Amino acid sequence: MKSHRFMLFAVLLSLSSVAFGQSDAQKSFDQLKTLAGSWEGHVTTTPAHPELDGKLTHASLRVTSMGNAIVHEMTGEGRPDDPITMLYLDDNRLLLTHYCDAGNRPRMTGKTSPDGKTVEFDFLDVAGSTQYGHMDHAIFTVIDANHHTEDWTYMEPGDKPVHAHIELTRTK
Repeated sequence: MKSHRFMLFAVLLSLSSVAFGQSDAQKSFDQLKTLAGSWEGHVTTTPAHPELDGKLTHASLRVTSMGNAIVHEMTGEGRPDDPITMLYLDDNRLLLTHYCDAGNRPRMTGKTSPDGKTVEFDFLDVAGSTQYGHMDHAIFTVIDANHHTEDWTYMEPGDKPVHAHIELTRTK
């Protein structure tokens, strides 16, 4: 009987370790999954870029691959580009790969804020040419179930940063 109680205790302990032992990367990824849906908002850029500033932007986030990846797609009013960003876990790291219309694929690593509402991605490396620049930084901030912001920093040639801020509202 004692061995059965010990076995039950061991099983319950291991299950609670799995439930409570979730990594920060997994928590951040789960938070980003709540953004699945369609969104729209207007872009503000610094320094101002007239071809982007004030334009309506549509973003779509979709959980795919049996919950193992998030596809982020963004289109802007009057712009032919349609960059795709993949968010996924790699062991204990949250990664973002941005398939840029500049013809490259920067990767970034994500970290969550202490309050769990913001996930910030820092540049890790890039595949492909950076002749036309590359995406360097991204921040996703969850405000509530129907509002979030995205901040993207693009490094133009000569390492000149362009910051884009988008306040997005869920459309579905």
